[in-house]
Parts: sequence; structure tokens; C-alpha cells
Amino acid sequence: MSKNKHGNRLIRETSPYLLQHAHNPVDWYPWGDDALAAARATGKPILLSIGYSACHWCHVMAHESFEDEAIAKIMNTHFINIKVDREERPDLDQIYQQAVQCFIKQGGGWPLTMFLTPEKIPFHGGTYFPPEDRYRLPAFPKVLLAVAEAYRERPQDITRTAKNVLNTLQRIKRDPSKKTINANLLRSAVEKLGKIFDVANGGFGGAPKFPSTPALTLFLHHYQESGEKRYLEMLTHSLKKMARGGLYDQFGGGFHRYSTDAAWQVPHFEKMLYDNAQLARLYFSSYQATQDPFFRRIGIETLEYVLREMTDVQGGFYAAQDADSEGGEGSFYTWSPEEIRAVLDADTAKIVCRHYEIRETGNFEGKTIPHREHSLNRLADETGASIAAVAEVLRVAKTKLYAQREKRPKPLRDEKIMTGWNSLMIGAFVSGYQVTRDKRYLAAAEQAADFIFKHLYKEGTLLHVYKDGVAKFRAYLDDAAFFADALLDLYEAGAGGKYLSPARLFADTLIAGFWDEQQGGFFFTSHEHEVLIDRMRPCFDHSIPSGNAIAAQVLQRLFYLTGKQHYFDKAEQCLLTFAQEMDANPFALGHMIAAADFYLRRPKEIHIIGDPDTPETEALLRKIHQAFLPNKLISFNDTPAQRHWMDKTNTRDGTTAVYICQNFTCSQALTDWEEIQLTLFGSSARS
Repeated sequence: MSKNKHGNRLIRETSPYLLQHAHNPVDWYPWGDDALAAARATGKPILLSIGYSACHWCHVMAHESFEDEAIAKIMNTHFINIKVDREERPDLDQIYQQAVQCFIKQGGGWPLTMFLTPEKIPFHGGTYFPPEDRYRLPAFPKVLLAVAEAYRERPQDITRTAKNVLNTLQRIKRDPSKKTINANLLRSAVEKLGKIFDVANGGFGGAPKFPSTPALTLFLHHYQESGEKRYLEMLTHSLKKMARGGLYDQFGGGFHRYSTDAAWQVPHFEKMLYDNAQLARLYFSSYQATQDPFFRRIGIETLEYVLREMTDVQGGFYAAQDADSEGGEGSFYTWSPEEIRAVLDADTAKIVCRHYEIRETGNFEGKTIPHREHSLNRLADETGASIAAVAEVLRVAKTKLYAQREKRPKPLRDEKIMTGWNSLMIGAFVSGYQVTRDKRYLAAAEQAADFIFKHLYKEGTLLHVYKDGVAKFRAYLDDAAFFADALLDLYEAGAGGKYLSPARLFADTLIAGFWDEQQGGFFFTSHEHEVLIDRMRPCFDHSIPSGNAIAAQVLQRLFYLTGKQHYFDKAEQCLLTFAQEMDANPFALGHMIAAADFYLRRPKEIHIIGDPDTPETEALLRKIHQAFLPNKLISFNDTPAQRHWMDKTNTRDGTTAVYICQNFTCSQALTDWEEIQLTLFGSSARS
């Protein structure tokens, strides 16, 4: 294996995160047979460090410790050191994030620092360690020497601890006793979530605060079912607070990872593809539910940011942008009044500073993260101008400030292209297309799907990640489930029947390669995967949706689109497997509960008979997608499941007809929009 002068073996890797450490004085290995063999041969324990390229505290620990010759010497003397990009190897990250909770009270995170036996079993761990005692944390050199001494002098203690960790991981995977789904699951979930809702700032809990997209989505689902406006109000309050705060990039669009405060003002500045995919979709859905153009605009701005900053020339989507740039964390995004005045005339600068709360005192390291506290109405009153005039001033100013910001050193961009995350963004672009009918968005979704087929699907095997012309790692559950879901999104958007067959293929791959025959549900890794100390069967949403939740959703969609009963049976088994967890922890299982809502309420199947390319069909789809209807399916002439008795000739002079089915009962052929609208939306339908 190629290595640098320090013995560091990361120099030939493609991961930007691993390459960031390729010239450390630490003798790093990537995870693999060479590292594990070295641990067995030397008898040394393994120091496993897991992080990702956009992680601020990963950079801090790298600079403070991994670039330090004295600390590196301790690491090299006593340990076999393995560096892992958690985005390349989420299988390893899931296991060791679970394990670290045996050693620290506050849960896991990144950087993750774990100490393993040569058999890969953890016996101690933590997250960030400073180079000297600080933040009530022990110095990293002290930790290293203490762990090395314990491993050498007290092997029986190490063996006992490692055994206890393995037992704990096995207990987490217990077979739940409950095997029924609560018929009132959605209502029960939102009632529990309502009790932890932050009335002042939106979202849930205090700092640090994450967008919690799955939980907010449940509010929207329940509002659509029940009409209870307080849940819609909690959702819209949250979305407006986030989009007006520092969490959102006011000049460039797109959302940062999370907020360090409860009011969404000061973010950790990394931008992740998966956050923007999920949030864009939620903003478009909220527009459908409210017709408030604010939500539509934020969705559009987020997609435009992705097209501009995060899209490869071949159509794939990049993984992330870093929190740090040349000036330090967040320096790319912050402003002083002086910097505003250098770009704009005095009157405009005053309006901009007022609108975005840019003050001399700042709110982050002497500068200001732009955020919006003042409405256009208020600014119009203060300036004596019309709302339209103020809006135009701000629009022009924003363009100039964005252009000026582009001259600054940009944060590092992680240009890995991952199947699962790309699939989430494909769904977001389809959602944007459905609402706006902007064909650029559908084209972007199709190009990303084509990228995956071309570069990440090799000899019948779906792969996980692509970088610098190299695709590697067999697909995980998330990759196969999310891609199948994205292909169904493309099919339902009218992009063509060509997407339905591969969606079935990847669903079949999930069942054949990931299904847990003993307990039900899907493993995170396939049956052909490397044997690790545990095999996770994840049901919780983390930064991305639970793979089991999306798999259950995909299988239900395929049942209704193909009529194949085994898809429904596997989806039902999957949901029943996690029924107990859904009842107990709705905050962590939002996507699974949404899949269960689809199961409990049954979707409305919209079967369109007619030419999908006619203006008439386009007009119909435009109308359908202006309202929020979460549990629906759209199919076209070529769908295998269309009932044989549907009279596909029952159209007058090529007029598009619609059959609407639910709970195995279908309407007659409908051609009048008023009838279609009433059948789809009931008495709440808008004209």
C-alpha cells in the first residue's frame, strides 16, 4: 500500500476527508484488511477516528492533535491508527456511534474517537478530545497513554469491557413484542411532539437545534388528515423562523447544518446535501398546504443553490460544503456594516443593514450572520416607500452582495457523489418540478439518476460513492431504498415508464439482499457485506431518513403500481417490526410513522389515461400538484396494476381521463376537473 514519508497510507484515497489527513505525522491506515492484520500482528489496540470533511470540530482536532508531532508519536507508538470517512462507511459509523454511548453520557457525534481490540470490538471511546485539559475534557495525550497502559497492564478488564459492549449492542436489537400498528399512530405522535415544541422559536427543544424535518412533516400530514390548524401553525412558524434566521443563507440560498442557539441565528456553517434535499421538499409541501408564496420561494432558492454550487457537470450532486474557509469558521457568510457600505450606496446600505440586522457589534466573532427580523411592511413604514419599492431595493442589493461575496475564498466543497444522498435530492427536484412546473428541475433530477446508472451501477451491482472517476463500496440499505424511491418519484412526475422497472429491480435487491428473516425489517448492510462486530437494522431517522422507513414506503408504492402482493406483505412486516418503537419515540421515527400513515389510510391512486405529453394532461397535473395530498400515487397508461376493467378508450377525442381509486374501490372515468378535485380532496377542495 502506498504511503507518505510518515507511513501515512491515506495518500491514495479518494475521500476528501481522508486526503485532508494524508500528510499528518500519524501513521494512518484506511479501514481494511491491512490495518486489521497489522493490529493482530503487533498486538496493538486500534485507534479508530471517524469524521467527515465538512465537520468543524473534526478540523479542530486534526489541527490540534493529528498535526502535532509529539501527539502523533504517542499514537504511532501505542496504536494502529485508522481514519474513516463516515460518509463513505456509514456502516462502521452506525456501529461505533452506538457503542460510544456505553462510555459517555452525552451521546455520540463527530469526530468520533474509539479504541478497539484487534477483533474490532470497542473498549473505550469518546468524541472530541483537546490537546490539553479543556472544556472539562481530559487532554488527548493523557487519554492515549492511559488507554495504552490499561490495554497492556489490565487485559482482563479490557476483555470484560469489550464483552459488555457487545452484549449491549445485542440488547438494542431485541425483537419487539408488539406486533400491531396503533390505528391512531399519527395523532398520538403529533400530540407527543406538540409537548416538546418550542413555541417561541419553532422546532423542538433548545440549543443545539436541528431542523427535525421528519417531525415537522408529521404536523403537515396530521393537518391534512384532521384540519387541525394548530399543527399547521406550528409547522409554518418553524419554517419561517428557520428561513429568516442565520440557519438559512440569506444571500446565496440553502440551509446550514444546524443552529448552535435556540433561535436559529448562529449556525454551524457546513451545508449538507441531505439537509437541503429534505428541507426543500418540506417547503414545497408547505406551499401546497398554505399557498403562501414564501415557502415556494425558499424551496426554489434552495434548489437554485444546489444547481449553482453543488451540481457536477455530469449531473451528480456533491456531498457538502465546509463550515470553514480561509478566514475561519463562517467567515464566508458574515458581514460588517462597513463591508455592506463598500458595495452599496448609503441609503441602500441602511435599508439592507436594517433588514438583515447587520450591526457594528455583530452576533458572531465581531461580524453579523445575516438574518431577517423586520418585515417588508415595517421597512416600508420606516422608509416611507412602498412595499414593492423596498422589495426591489433589497433584490438588487442582494444580487450585488452575493457577487461581492463570490470574491471571497470559498469553503472547501466535498465533491463525493453518493447514491443515497443524490436520491434524496432527486426527490427534492421532482417536488420542485411538480409545484413550479419548471422543466429545469425535472431535467436535473433525470440527469442525476442517469449519473447513478452510468457511474454507480456496475455489472448489476449498485455502489455507494463516486469520486475522481472511482466508484466503490457496495450499496447500503439507504442507497438502494432511496434510489428506488427517487425512481418512483420520477415515474410519478411523468418522466416515463422507463423508471418503473429499475425501481422494481432495486426493491427486489433489497428483499433478496438485506431482509432479516428472523426478526423482519432490513439490515443496513447486504448479506455479502464485510462481517463486522454487529449488523445494524436501523429504524431511527438521523440526519437522513431511516432506510427501513423508506424501504417500507417504496414497497407499498410498488404494490399499488404493480399489483404484486409480496411487496405489500414485506412492507407490512417491516412496519409491524418497528411498531413498538413508533409508539414510543415519534421524534426519532418520523419517516417510519409517515410510511405507517400511508399504510393505515391507504393512498389515493390517480390513474391517468391519455397522452402524458399533451397540454391537457399537463394542465391536470399542474392542478393536482398545487394542493398537498401526501398519500397519493400517480400512474399512467403503462402501469401494470391498472385494473383490467378500466376502459382505456373511454375518452372523447383523446380527452385525458382519470380513475381515482382508494381502498380497492375505483371511481368511474372522470374528465371534469371539478369532479376530480372533489374526489381527491373532498369538501376541503379549493377551486
